[in-house]
Amino acid sequence: MTKPTLQQSHGPQYTRILSVGAARGDLSVPNAELIGPIDSSDEWIQQRTGIISRSRASQDIEAVDLATDAAHEAIEKSGIDPKLIDAVIVATISNGRQTPSMAAVLADRVGANPAAAYDVNAACAGYTYAIAQADALIRTGVAHYALVVGAEKLSDLVDPTDRSISFLLGDGAGAVVIGPSDYPGISSTVWGSDGSKADAITMNSTLQEYRRGETEWPTLRQEGQTVFRWAVWDMAKVAKKALEAAGITSDQLSAFIPHQANMRIIDEFAKQLGLPDSVVIARDVATTGNTSSASIPLATHQLLQEHPELSGGLALQIGFGAGLVFGAQVVVLP
Repeated sequence: MTKPTLQQSHGPQYTRILSVGAARGDLSVPNAELIGPIDSSDEWIQQRTGIISRSRASQDIEAVDLATDAAHEAIEKSGIDPKLIDAVIVATISNGRQTPSMAAVLADRVGANPAAAYDVNAACAGYTYAIAQADALIRTGVAHYALVVGAEKLSDLVDPTDRSISFLLGDGAGAVVIGPSDYPGISSTVWGSDGSKADAITMNSTLQEYRRGETEWPTLRQEGQTVFRWAVWDMAKVAKKALEAAGITSDQLSAFIPHQANMRIIDEFAKQLGLPDSVVIARDVATTGNTSSASIPLATHQLLQEHPELSGGLALQIGFGAGLVFGAQVVVLP
């Protein structure tokens, strides 16, 4: 008896980002509002991080609300009927519910039912992870169009008295629609993790400990120097590998869009990569803050608003954060 052969789907050879949407928290929170509980100053925060203010959302606004607004803009700009979107991937660490996924709720809100929908928890690298997955899903024929969103309400995870990370964090969401392309629009992704450094960025307690009354509400903490050294030295190597994987050199880039963690990290990154002056560097962190998985699409949206001439150019994007995890790829800007 002949063994049956399974059929497999095949999709287009290439994909690209068709559009970008964004939503920031409705509140602009300057450094002056945060310095009391951490016994600091506006000058200290600006010198260490480059942050002047950060976007945060009002109490009644959830991360999924920000995701919805960003997704609506991206879908409208793409010109794609939301019914054609058959994969919705949300990168987030701040879904207020363990289940259902933010992606499932979002798919319904934007009219993409019955799209496959799931969340990715890869912290500040989550968006680049989701881009890699959407690209693969479309090229293998499993999906035709994908909605990828990075969405965070990190103000829910902040201890106002914490000096390690609390003053860095903001709220927002960035969304892109990805579809088939006649030319390569998303390069191979360089990604990975190092769980041996898991304690470098983490929650200070678990939900189980909170439920037992042993701790306060869990909030984020980081070992600043450990993260800084890792981000600058190790991630510069990852960024160089991503350029090699894309088959290009840094002088062929139009833009560099790193995770908006800290202006000092961004500046040192550019130095390590030897980026020429012609490459526009995203510096959205100054007025948006660190929005984890939302930071790269938010920075992309801002960059294209300020520099529309970058459309069609190549951008190196790299995310890195808790895990520790990292992901980088080169994309053609929509």
